[in-house]
Amino acid sequence: MGLFFTGKELVNVAVGIERNGAAFYDAISASSKDDTVRNAFQYLADSEREHIDIFQKMLSSVEVSQPIDTYTEEYETYLQSLIDSAVFGNEQEAKDMASRVGSADEAIQIGLTAEKESILFYSAMQDLIRRSEQEVISEIIDEEKSHLRQLLNLKEK
Repeated sequence: MGLFFTGKELVNVAVGIERNGAAFYDAISASSKDDTVRNAFQYLADSEREHIDIFQKMLSSVEVSQPIDTYTEEYETYLQSLIDSAVFGNEQEAKDMASRVGSADEAIQIGLTAEKESILFYSAMQDLIRRSEQEVISEIIDEEKSHLRQLLNLKEK
């Protein structure tokens, strides 16, 4: 039997990923001495929090069901490992990474990489959710593409 996720579970994973991104951008913003850089990364952190809000609103429109796997604790551990291994890993790792960033350009590049990895992660997850809930993953990917465009615009400036 294959392992499938509900749209609700996937959205919860997305919320975890976005929290990690917000932690990274907040840490970059807090450590920057340049007002322009600080404001830009605060904007990105705020955008991540907006994504969290969007994803949490999606929860009301997705199916609520029990995991297919009969070992619920193992299943929940597996979902948590998806959050922890995606993009920044966890909030502390995101903050640690931010503390090692040497320039705004480097931070933007890390952000671009993170957004691209998120898009790839969610695209791969499409095979792990029920067909009836694939619209949820498409919405998540669209949100991540929007954030990627924001970072690209910041890089151009």
